[in-house]
Amino acid sequence: MAGKKLKTAYDFTWRDLEVGNILTEAGNASLRRTGDWRSERPILDKAKCNKCGLCWLYCPDAAIKVLEDGYYEPDLYYCKGCGICAKVCPREAITMIEEEEK
Repeated sequence: MAGKKLKTAYDFTWRDLEVGNILTEAGNASLRRTGDWRSERPILDKAKCNKCGLCWLYCPDAAIKVLEDGYYEPDLYYCKGCGICAKVCPREAITMIEEEEK
């Protein structure tokens, strides 16, 4: 292994996945930039947020991160835009908007 460079999350794209998007090694999903898959993205309105953490708890991809000020913010690097965070938010502080073309 000497001299062999380990790949990071920035080295992978969706094209590097196995057919059917099967992850063959435990824990290697963190090496994939999966946010490129989404068609909608969550937007947080901090004025409405009460920092309850339900979005973090229910996110199936652990794509919600806790900020230093106690708010929860979607990590768009991993978020697939499923909208579960917006559905479970009791204050309707998360809105799903259409992803823009890149």
